[in-house]
Amino acid sequence: MRRLFNRPKGIARPRGGEYRPPRGADGRYPAYRPGKWQKWSALVLAVLIVGTFAAWRTLDTWIESTSLPLTLTEVSTEVLDRNGKLLRAYPVDDGLWRLAVQPADVDPRYLDMLLRYEDKRFRAHAGVDPTALIRAAGQALWNGRAVSGGSTLTMQVARLLEDGTTGRWSGKLRQMRVALALERRLSKDEILTLYLTHAPYGGAAEGIRAATYSWFGKEPNRLTLAEAALLVALPQSPERRRPDRFPKAASKARDRVLARMQRQGLLSEEQAEAARRTPLPHHMAAFPRLAPHLADRVALRHPGQRQLRLTLDGAVQARMETLLAEAARNTGPHLSAALIAADHQTGEVLVMAGSPGYSDATRRGFVDMTQAIRSPGSTLKPLIYGLAFDQGLAHPETLIHDGPVNFAGYAPQNFDGEFRGDITVREALQLSLNIPVVKLTQELGPARVMASLRASGANPELPGGAPGLALSLGGLGISLQDMVQLYAGLAAGGQGPKLRLMQGEARQPAGRLTSPEAAWQVADILRGLPVPAGGRAGSIAYKTGTSYGHRDAWAIGWDGRHVIGVWMGRADGTPVPGIFGGDLAAPVLFEAFGRLKPALDPLPPPPPATLIVSSADLPPPLQRFRPRDAAFSETSDAPELIFPPDGARLMLEGADLTLKLRGGTAPFMVMANGLPVLTGQRRREFSLPSPGPGFSSLVIVDGAGRSGRVNLRID
Repeated sequence: MRRLFNRPKGIARPRGGEYRPPRGADGRYPAYRPGKWQKWSALVLAVLIVGTFAAWRTLDTWIESTSLPLTLTEVSTEVLDRNGKLLRAYPVDDGLWRLAVQPADVDPRYLDMLLRYEDKRFRAHAGVDPTALIRAAGQALWNGRAVSGGSTLTMQVARLLEDGTTGRWSGKLRQMRVALALERRLSKDEILTLYLTHAPYGGAAEGIRAATYSWFGKEPNRLTLAEAALLVALPQSPERRRPDRFPKAASKARDRVLARMQRQGLLSEEQAEAARRTPLPHHMAAFPRLAPHLADRVALRHPGQRQLRLTLDGAVQARMETLLAEAARNTGPHLSAALIAADHQTGEVLVMAGSPGYSDATRRGFVDMTQAIRSPGSTLKPLIYGLAFDQGLAHPETLIHDGPVNFAGYAPQNFDGEFRGDITVREALQLSLNIPVVKLTQELGPARVMASLRASGANPELPGGAPGLALSLGGLGISLQDMVQLYAGLAAGGQGPKLRLMQGEARQPAGRLTSPEAAWQVADILRGLPVPAGGRAGSIAYKTGTSYGHRDAWAIGWDGRHVIGVWMGRADGTPVPGIFGGDLAAPVLFEAFGRLKPALDPLPPPPPATLIVSSADLPPPLQRFRPRDAAFSETSDAPELIFPPDGARLMLEGADLTLKLRGGTAPFMVMANGLPVLTGQRRREFSLPSPGPGFSSLVIVDGAGRSGRVNLRID
């Protein structure tokens, strides 16, 4: 191994090789002694190594000991629909709109523009970019002013988290320190997420999602090139570049971004020019506020939960809210309205609209009328008929007498004040007569009706103590949501699921109301009601109702899949003279089905055990409704008109009509064509004025409520 030695002064280098000192007496070379410059070089190198290591350790300790600002900043509570669409958001405590976001939620073209414009080496540096700092310093010295910033995206995040400034070196140094510490503790995507969450975009919009909703009314997942460029430029000076206040400054800033992207080859000349010609937004849009009443309720029930996903369909909800606003606008300045639509097979609520306008003070739009306790009017009648079918009290073709009755002082009247004598149960429900349904309620027992209501999942309220017969005519309080729950059970074959509002809730069955056969019979009757103009007959089973004093107008119906309930009236309970469920709410119901889906689902066929026959072919106990204690009694004591006989043709020529009776118990009442013409009659032969020429129907009702009928023709 060759070794180098210092050659003593005065001794020439031998030819052909390097100098070798003479060997010692022991035959060894003398020990190596370094020169002075080598000693100092080694010392300097050692000092540099130790100093560098110490400086690095000091820097490392300095970074590690950095007190970081909070990175888990409060974000807005969001209420989402079944598809993840934003229904409503709530500002955070400081009044800002700050919505949670991830880079995957944002248009990749925007992210590419952002990194190219703000921090090209974001994925490579450790929080501070020396190249960018040197470039910025050189440009400042050359131009005598700051031309470009040397801040990385991580340094901007540090400033946003601490709400600091960049004008002083102390502030810049603090940002560098926090940026270096952030890079050690967070991933690049986590740092990018912080920027996307906190960057200011003007006004109260903070973060990219708040910005895209405020300026473009949409999520940031799909942006145009012009939109993306504006959003890259805004955070640098969010107030001075607001496009609604300073459109020239906003346009220049956006165009600078587009120009740089074109120079870097990200955009073609045609793309950049087309983006430059795109108009700027002229105002900040309001955040979505769909289903606001329901959103308020669920947000209060789930405090601290930042995302609440409902079963609602945002697109359908918007269409229904528009429908309610149109309907209310056409009926007067103080009228309110509410609508619920649900899938009666799954229980999922698709629409929950509590008023025509949440901010409409004239209509008291802040009151959620889906939850308000109101009188249901005649909308409870289908349940009572269904229970009667189930109990064997009646069949749709059973005859029932519509005439004066008195139940211990309670004497209900029909809405029009007329009596129709013997009619089928089908006709009684379709005409929404009061007396037949009260008779059925008397036999069922009001307590059974209330138990069935509660079994459906409803929570009715009674104004007094124990339930009475008046409940069948709307003499209780109940909400629209509970009425839709009740009708969902009928629509689903007598037992449906409980209505669900939150995604992820387990499906639960409600209590059984009726048998499938009875539920189908009710639907078959209600599908035969006359429909509003433009509606398709037989497509929807529905019932209308009007509460006492014209305070509430209802319409609730279903097809083979969905059930919809509509309520209209004043939120303060003031009567609205002239409103009827059939005139006011029914057209809204049919329009709502049209806006829910393009085609209605057909109503189901009858269950196999359903008895479908005429009145004459029914079993004798079902041919005519009688109280249970008289179901098999003789009927010979019922009043009978022996003159004129049924089917007679009389020539009266203006003379009075003479009647002769047998059977029955006085006093008697006579009705001609549904109207009472004589009451309190105790004789069995008497006269009354002629009903007039043409066909007439005469009904005799005795003191026990039994009746007889004849049809005749008068010339």
